[in-house]
Amino acid sequence: MEALLKEAFFHALRATDPYRLVQKALPPWRPDLILAVGKAAAPMLKAALDRYGEVPYHLTLPQGQDPLGLKARFASHPVPDGESQKAAEEVLSLLQSLPPRARVLALVSGGGSALWCAPLGVSLEEKGALTEALLKSGASIGEVNAVRKHLSRIKGGRALLASRAQVHALLLSDVPGDDPSVIASGPFHPDPSTYGEALAVLDRYGLAFPRAREVLLRGLKGELPETLKPGDPALKRLSWQVVGRNLDLLRSARQFLRERGYRAVILSDRFGGEARDLARFHAELVETIRAHGLPFRKPLFLLSGGEAQVRVKGKGQGGRNLEFLLALYAHLKAPLYALAADSDGLDGPSGAAGALLTPEVWARALDPRPYLRENDSLAFFQEAGTLLTTGPTGTNLNDFRLLFVD
Repeated sequence: MEALLKEAFFHALRATDPYRLVQKALPPWRPDLILAVGKAAAPMLKAALDRYGEVPYHLTLPQGQDPLGLKARFASHPVPDGESQKAAEEVLSLLQSLPPRARVLALVSGGGSALWCAPLGVSLEEKGALTEALLKSGASIGEVNAVRKHLSRIKGGRALLASRAQVHALLLSDVPGDDPSVIASGPFHPDPSTYGEALAVLDRYGLAFPRAREVLLRGLKGELPETLKPGDPALKRLSWQVVGRNLDLLRSARQFLRERGYRAVILSDRFGGEARDLARFHAELVETIRAHGLPFRKPLFLLSGGEAQVRVKGKGQGGRNLEFLLALYAHLKAPLYALAADSDGLDGPSGAAGALLTPEVWARALDPRPYLRENDSLAFFQEAGTLLTTGPTGTNLNDFRLLFVD
């Protein structure tokens, strides 16, 4: 069963390969410039270049990823660095230099928020520290991006405003609901959030950052221009399509399991909230199925996706999928097989894609409480011996959770 869980995950990754997804969606015209950013940027760009031949391009990837033989700028993720700022400045310069009739193909995937960083009113160091604090606060990706957009000269549609060219964007979604304004902080898309909402996020999570607050207050007073808003005339120059999403990943795994004679149900592709709360929900559902055969008959596989958050209070290491599995282990009364992983191959700063739960983990009788107290899920699964390590996968379709209820 452990092997089957892994096979389902890897099959889903192969079935949603960014190269193939982009290849099927490329426009018939030849672009004058291709911009590619994010964790899936290299295969997305490779698909375009294989179709169009030699076209000017700019590729930005996280450090350590395979550029597939292409020239790339490598930047930091999830906290931006100097290379992130250089990449953003280069992209803005390229966009500003284009004539009105030029055509831009933008290939955007998750991770672009950190990889293109052009701070507005704050230093790069301040922007990085705030990003890190937001990621540890338990804020949702929408809340994090509301702040990042309003402290940026490229996010929140400002990349589109920097140019007079026509832009066609192909997006690989790593966000619940596949909102294009949230994917990579929507560099070419309208942003419904405001300076006031960004300020409210800092208040909600008790984040001081006086310089960032000063900038957001200036924006709230109308002293700084807002991000691109719905209905802006610039949007007539934008067309776009989401070519891959978390639901595609889950459907591929479901089909894989069904072809092998198993029943499989997708619960949702957009679960959010605290990873521990999400684990409690899954545990209670498993126990209900086990006890009453409701709302599904056993045996079956439960699939779910989306993006959980972790409010970091301890000094340990882990990621949202490892935290989910650790809390699931703590809540369940009896063993089961489960896998949870980030489709990009890196679950937070853990270095692993995720992990597995197996009956052997229960046999070791590890106490989850000290690990939960320190947010040290990585150490727990190192001790359990069930870490799932893939390295960067070259895609980014959000979280993948698979439970077998026998």
